[in-house]
Amino acid sequence: MTDSNQELAGKVALITGAAKNIGRATALELARAGAAVAVNTRHSVDDAKKLAEEIRAAGGRAEVYVANIADANAAKGMVESVMQKFGRVDFLVLNASVRTEKPFLELSYDEWRVPLSITLDGAFYLAQACLPSMIANGGGSIVTLGGMMSLSGAKKRIHGSVAKHGLVGFTRGIAREFGDRNIRANCIAPGQMNTVRAAGRTAAAGAELVPLGRKGDAEEIATVVRFLCGPASSYVNGQSLQINGGQMMF
Repeated sequence: MTDSNQELAGKVALITGAAKNIGRATALELARAGAAVAVNTRHSVDDAKKLAEEIRAAGGRAEVYVANIADANAAKGMVESVMQKFGRVDFLVLNASVRTEKPFLELSYDEWRVPLSITLDGAFYLAQACLPSMIANGGGSIVTLGGMMSLSGAKKRIHGSVAKHGLVGFTRGIAREFGDRNIRANCIAPGQMNTVRAAGRTAAAGAELVPLGRKGDAEEIATVVRFLCGPASSYVNGQSLQINGGQMMF
């Protein structure tokens, strides 16, 4: 499990939505770098347990925390449990999200609120709970997972687009307010990925729109998360990184 370069040894990472896809790949990658990993999930408990067992079997440290991060008490209680187990939180990776689809004129207010509550309320609760530990330990890194639709928009996913766009603003605000305490915040916006979609979701456009000619793998996002948590990115702060094979260029 561990790499020869243990740049995150002694550190602790809390990853939301970590049971599958990008979250799972990120948990494995940070564990390889030496970090202890708090694996958060809301529904995919069996997958989360298998992931933690895989990390531990390879010599790493991992624990599963089942919590709805859109619930203030659940989110804060999870961080308290992580602190009791590991004693600190150095990296917060905000990966959890929900990607429902519905025409805007048919969208109820409650449905509108679902992605906003998970993406933005969850970020609010967890950052407030984790930042004191980062400050006390002389620094840390918050990595948020956005998406191309935060800039391009998406048909039948206006509520999701708004949530991801708001996450960019949240990330930049954290970066400005806490940068002088050696706490960095950056956003990754993945493009088309080879991940398992929930039932009912519309398939993304084909890879012919990507200059590299293929969709990305979760591991290719995970390595960027590792970079943003590690010392090699010590001067990277407040950025939104488009990891999309060139489908969107800035």
